[in-house]
Amino acid sequence: MRFVGLLRAVNVGGRTSLKMADLCAAAEGLGYTKVKTLLQSGNLVFEASGKADALEKALEAALKRQCGLETDFVVRSAREVAAVIKANPFPTEATSDPGHLVVVFLKDRVMAKAVEAVQGSVRGREVVRHRGRELYITYPDGIGRSKLTGAVIEKKLGVRGTARNWNTVTKLAALVGAIPSAAPSIS
Repeated sequence: MRFVGLLRAVNVGGRTSLKMADLCAAAEGLGYTKVKTLLQSGNLVFEASGKADALEKALEAALKRQCGLETDFVVRSAREVAAVIKANPFPTEATSDPGHLVVVFLKDRVMAKAVEAVQGSVRGREVVRHRGRELYITYPDGIGRSKLTGAVIEKKLGVRGTARNWNTVTKLAALVGAIPSAAPSIS
């Protein structure tokens, strides 16, 4: 099966540096095949057998062992990535402003009350919607200026996750065959 692995908080803002070649090597060391990365922010595409949660744990352990890096992985199958694309509650923004539409991929499911707490913490024009193990957020005034940060989201939800903008989500989806598209450049 094809999978997308998303690392949390690497190569962002000058913290937790990881070479993508090391990320690929860790995945290949686990026996995963057709391993590729997209961009420099911990986006991994690979083939493996097993369930996503077991693959997450294996990747986390491999990175700790081989690179001394402790961070979370969120893994989704190609089928799950296709479902994320299909469930997008912001189709207009996906076309008109994909850089400001973010999907937060969560490690676990969350309760409706936790999502309401995130929605209640919005101080700008951001809009938050929840589907399955993902939050979809539009940041019409920009992500960098928003008070709705990853730390705020995780605190309110009580669950860790990692965010990707819609451009990255669709490129990853194309790489795993979840949507038809021209293949993006990969490393």
